[in-house]
Amino acid sequence: MNKIAAPRGTADLYPPESARWQELESRAHALARRYGYGLIRTPTFEATELFERGVGETTDIVEKEMYTFTDKGGRSMTLRPEWTAPVVRAVLEHNLLALGPQRLYYIGPIFRYERPQKGRLRQAHQFGIECFGFAGPEADVETIALGNELIRSYGLNVELAINTIGDEVCRPRYREALFAHFAPHRETLSADSQRRLDRNPLRILDSKAPEDRALVETAPTMLDVLCEPCAAHFASVRTMLDALGIAYRVDPKIVRGLDYYTRTVFEFISGDLGAQSTVCAGGRYDGLVAELGGPPTPGVGFGLGLERFSMLLEERSAGTTPEAAGIAVVALGVAARERAAPLIAALRRIGDLPVTIDYNDAKIGAQFKKAERANARVAIILGDNELATRTVVVRDLSTRVQDTLEVRGDDAATAARVLDWYRALPRANGAAA
Repeated sequence: MNKIAAPRGTADLYPPESARWQELESRAHALARRYGYGLIRTPTFEATELFERGVGETTDIVEKEMYTFTDKGGRSMTLRPEWTAPVVRAVLEHNLLALGPQRLYYIGPIFRYERPQKGRLRQAHQFGIECFGFAGPEADVETIALGNELIRSYGLNVELAINTIGDEVCRPRYREALFAHFAPHRETLSADSQRRLDRNPLRILDSKAPEDRALVETAPTMLDVLCEPCAAHFASVRTMLDALGIAYRVDPKIVRGLDYYTRTVFEFISGDLGAQSTVCAGGRYDGLVAELGGPPTPGVGFGLGLERFSMLLEERSAGTTPEAAGIAVVALGVAARERAAPLIAALRRIGDLPVTIDYNDAKIGAQFKKAERANARVAIILGDNELATRTVVVRDLSTRVQDTLEVRGDDAATAARVLDWYRALPRANGAAA
């Protein structure tokens, strides 16, 4: 019988890679809470209209990439292709804005039907934040600073690029300027760009088609036509980023791929990811809440792709071995395994380390090899001699140094002695474990 494979464009996550994801997600949760953001979770699928209205009918997402289906009630539903529109829908449905400005964050999957390639999957995962109720540039900078802190905490070489795409006052002037630039060359544009020229020429700036590249490079920039309030807002963003010591460059070609963005847009870009170089991106969307039926409410946020970010971490750690951690119990024989069970339970209850055991009848050498493959730092050895003398042997698998500990009191007391011994071990840098 043929094996069933995962759908094209999806990926399984399993140890040891899943441990890197757990650590990244844990760090993201902690950082978001430190900035005052609360977790929000929305359904995996939503009414298709939400994305058509919120994301924009001329975007690649809506035109090409959504997983849309008709449910048994005849309703058009779409698997979530991005998070911001669903978060806005939830904020309005539950009247959260009545409580004042909202800071929300999310971690979870998105779904887009596109050609799978490195760093781009049909089911991908994002960490992101959404901040509602603050129109000033301070919120833009707070959003950028949170993403910057997460990225820099890993010591990654990533560049921040920022731009402004104006608002409802100056955006029409920019669209006219873009139309005037591209229209004389309509026939040489890609099919997608020809279609977008009349509907939304701003989208052409996002084109990756080779035939569009030269015209995109010479297109006028938003900075040429900014109204005074938008120019002042962008200047303040730059001043505050300078004050925070966050390095950036202004890139007039950044427009982002979603129609709801206004004013500040930004991307964190890595040179180590090839064509899929954007790790984290976002910006301001002051009209989206009203577009989806709510009161006029400013908003700003970002999304960070966990797959791409994990690729960067993997590149950085290539060729290195993760530091050993945790305890493997080596129990020799049925009696030893029975004795080990309550000790293992006590270790897991009072400690914060992974504790494993091989329940098969294997020789001690084979069990040590399994402990090392599990990257355990310490082995606890229990055999007939240890049972008879009421002792346990603890061995540092890194240095092969071992001690014999007497069993005193109950299993919790023994577990505490083992953990004390473990924590006194030197780390690779000389500090205690």
